[in-house]
Amino acid sequence: MGSKNRDCKTNVSRLLDSGKVSYTLHTYEVDEENLSAIHLAETLGIDPGKIYKTIVLETSERSFVVAMVAAGSEIDLKKVASAHGVKSVKPLPMKDLFAVTGYIRGGCSPIGLKKAFPIYIDSDVLFCDTILISAGKRGVQVELSPKDLISYVGAVVADISQD
Repeated sequence: MGSKNRDCKTNVSRLLDSGKVSYTLHTYEVDEENLSAIHLAETLGIDPGKIYKTIVLETSERSFVVAMVAAGSEIDLKKVASAHGVKSVKPLPMKDLFAVTGYIRGGCSPIGLKKAFPIYIDSDVLFCDTILISAGKRGVQVELSPKDLISYVGAVVADISQD
């Protein structure tokens, strides 16, 4: 449990510690000009299929859901809406991200959100031994087992990426 980078503790890592979830922290130099998950994969030298981006969506009923897809994949909004049983979903405007989640762009994690939102993670995650997700701030990623993440956040595994 924990990581080699104990000086980089985040709220996410503290929550994982308290939940006795095994993880490793990875730190990297943030490129403010390019916060894409693909760029992060290149920076860390990791397969983009192992890095999962956290996308907050607003439903047609004015509630929020979180969707997670691999860095190299695109989210399918219709599939997320169908999985959640709503008419439609749309990306949350970046200006509203912090108010809704407590996180900023490039540092949004499915762990430690301000409120417990439904979380959907793309079914491709089942092919990974470990994945990397944001540790709650730019420059830090958490590597953990997808099964541990799914269990910890109560995520629903569904086909939510574009084919």
